[in-house]
Amino acid sequence: MRLFVAVLPPTDALRGLSDAVAPVRGLPGADRLRWTGVEGWHLTLAFLGEVPAERLPELEAGLAAVAEVHPAHRLRIAGAGRFGDRVLWAGVEGQGWALRRLADAVAEATAEVTGETDRFAFHPHLTLARAGSSRGHRRAVQRVAAAELDGLVAGLADYRGPEWEAAELHLMRSDLGGGFAHYESLRCWALADWS
Repeated sequence: MRLFVAVLPPTDALRGLSDAVAPVRGLPGADRLRWTGVEGWHLTLAFLGEVPAERLPELEAGLAAVAEVHPAHRLRIAGAGRFGDRVLWAGVEGQGWALRRLADAVAEATAEVTGETDRFAFHPHLTLARAGSSRGHRRAVQRVAAAELDGLVAGLADYRGPEWEAAELHLMRSDLGGGFAHYESLRCWALADWS
């Protein structure tokens, strides 16, 4: 199973972002991006890759232990940015320090099971779009000009969504069938309530 660990924003937060993204999709260069669906928006804490089913109990125990000692925290989806000329993303504000500590603990707990660590530094974001064919032809990658991608980022730069509580940790499965990623939450754990 192809797995990752994530925090899922609530429906209200996703609806607000979707409303803000709608006009940006009409800007120059937007038609050359593969836009992710609202149902796929999440904050990845750690990508685990392929994990054998027999390792799930150990993995779940580690994630449950992480959730028990890390508190729920307040976040909001805000602003935007890009990774090079390939990815457009929405950012996160609020108690980012708590989210970062959670991500670090998840990476540590899962490394023992998967034998891997994520080689990229944690940067909280929701992926909105990727450069490439909108028709799902993986070989026909078209890069969006940096100036056009900057225009899309500028279109979301002032966005500030509603504040929400990140209160659950999700173990997610990613299915890449049909050229598009589909995500399913396999299990979730409530984060600690320190209020």
